[in-house]
Parts: sequence; structure tokens; C-alpha cells
Amino acid sequence: MDPNHYRFRGTWQLAAPARKVFAALEDVQSYPLWWPEIREVRQTGEEEGAVVVRALLPYTLLIGLEARRRDPVAGVLEVAMRGDLAGWSRFTVTPEGADRCRVLFEEDTRPGKPLLRRLALTLHPLFRANHAVMMRRGRRGLARYLATAGG
Repeated sequence: MDPNHYRFRGTWQLAAPARKVFAALEDVQSYPLWWPEIREVRQTGEEEGAVVVRALLPYTLLIGLEARRRDPVAGVLEVAMRGDLAGWSRFTVTPEGADRCRVLFEEDTRPGKPLLRRLALTLHPLFRANHAVMMRRGRRGLARYLATAGG
């Protein structure tokens, strides 16, 4: 097993219509409003930007994003990542009735930051736990955001 290769997969069940969830996930600029670990979003081009991420562990990541797929009919949003993390990340939003949906999150990544690569063998379980906490908070934050006028 390569300690520098991470594959993440998780599911969010949300009490909101799929179109509304897709729109919120598509609006990356709004992420800091509902996702505590996304500290800042910078738009660097029409289909490119960067996010500043800080979770439980004491380090900040700058991740460049480039849109690879945006398909509202299929419910798919996918980006290529570069910088402190390199790989790809994808949300797939599937309706489950009129007012519920399921969001599948998938990510395949490697650290680009040299320090993270050096610490991978020792801290691999902590990096995975850190990501799990970030995803739980993201799901909760999105659910609250969608329940308010902002979402």
C-alpha cells in the first residue's frame, strides 16, 4: 500500500431536492458559509480556482481546482486538484423522492506538499480521520445551509 495515495468515498443523505443540493455544491464560492474547514475560495479563471482548507490537524492546504465535469442531468460535479493535494474529487447527487437526495463523494488524491508526503507513513491514520471529520462537518453544514434562506 502506498501511504501517499488516498481514496475516499462517502455518502450524504440530505432532506432537500437534488436540484437544490446540486446548485449549492456547484456554487463553490459559498462553501465557506457552510463548510467550516473551507476557509477561503479564490477564483483564478472561468473554470479554475483554489480553496484554502484547514481541518483539525494543524496545517493549512491550498488546493487548486479545475472543473472537469459539470452535468446537472446526471448530478455530477468533478474537479481536478493540484497544489497541496493532487488528483480528483467528485460529487454525484441522486434524487430519492421529491425532497430528498443522496450525495456520493469520491476522491482520489496524493499529497503534493512535501511535508505531508514525508509524514504519510506515520500519520496516515490521522490524515484519514481528519478527512472523515471534515466530511461529517461538511454534510451537517450543507444540511443547515439548505434549510435556511441561503441554501
